[in-house]
Amino acid sequence: MVRNLFAFPSKAGSCFEPTAVLNALASAVLVVGEDDGLMYANAASEQLFARSRVSLAHAAITDLLPKDSPVFELIHQVRGGMSAITEHGLALDTPKTGKRLVNVQAAPMVEVPGAVVLSFQERSIADQIDHRLTHRDATRSIAAMSAMMAHEVKNPLSGIRGAAQLLETGSSPQDQELTRLIQDEADRIKALVERMEIFSESAPLKSGPVNIHQVLDRVRRIAENGFGKHVRFVAEYDPSLPPVAGNRDQLIQVFLNLIKNACEAVPRDEGVVHMKTAYQHGVRFAMPGSQSRVHLPLSVTITDNGPGIAPDMQDHLFDPFVTTKPKGSGLGLALVAKIVGDNGGVIDFKSRPGRTEFRILLPMSKEPMPMDDVGGELGGTN
Repeated sequence: MVRNLFAFPSKAGSCFEPTAVLNALASAVLVVGEDDGLMYANAASEQLFARSRVSLAHAAITDLLPKDSPVFELIHQVRGGMSAITEHGLALDTPKTGKRLVNVQAAPMVEVPGAVVLSFQERSIADQIDHRLTHRDATRSIAAMSAMMAHEVKNPLSGIRGAAQLLETGSSPQDQELTRLIQDEADRIKALVERMEIFSESAPLKSGPVNIHQVLDRVRRIAENGFGKHVRFVAEYDPSLPPVAGNRDQLIQVFLNLIKNACEAVPRDEGVVHMKTAYQHGVRFAMPGSQSRVHLPLSVTITDNGPGIAPDMQDHLFDPFVTTKPKGSGLGLALVAKIVGDNGGVIDFKSRPGRTEFRILLPMSKEPMPMDDVGGELGGTN
């Protein structure tokens, strides 16, 4: 094992091991020796490959990856004289890791001939940040657009409709048909503007501790008695989950939208919607324009066994007016993205035929739950 490469004294005069720095990284780092044996593995490697440090110390890279893995080609190229090489979006599929998409960097270790340093960075975290920024930009755009429409469109519409009503009074039957058409179209545009007003910037959000299981059970009961009568709901809740920091009514709206979409997507006879909550350690995001990092440890996933989302739709799924439904408005998921962002969270999704999963990461409340809400309603398997 490679250790004690260097250590700089701090201002306080103390030193720290370089291995402590490597163990603090979220990326999995391996040092592969000339004989393909592992010379070093950091803490993230244990999590990625689901093997203990002791097990990795006696393993080879060939024990961790399938023989046809592109990683071996990267190792070969580095040993052949190449400098650092990075492969983006590489599929890592092993019984231990499962199916994951990673960025892999391979670099030579000059101090040890034939040794190669491999760094594995899961794409999921980076993609969540990208999605979050995309959703933020999209919701800002539609917020500005809705404010403009409310101010610039609704007032003239009232005048147009009023003028059409006046013209209708003394008009012939043929002209009255046209004035009614004007009024109907003015009403239709007004209704669209009012729907868009939900995206406009409003007063500061009233946030507090929320029992997320009560929210999910409320939405599930609504679904079971309405649009989800044909669906089997499976609830897998972590009962030790602390309260979420957010607005209860808005979170109900988020999960009502997501579960309604899931119920509409699943097969009529064998539809299953799975709701899961969990606590995830170490999930932090750097906020644009700030040096602070936001901790989002509370995870809620809504999974369905529908046909999946078409690949050409996935990059624009949270954009306004984008929909796969024949009569859809394309505002539901755009609204979900806005509300999740307003509540300080992140939304992401994965989809393939037969499985679509939406995952929401939310902040933990610093306030305790009121005594009346402690415990809540924990769902089971239905």
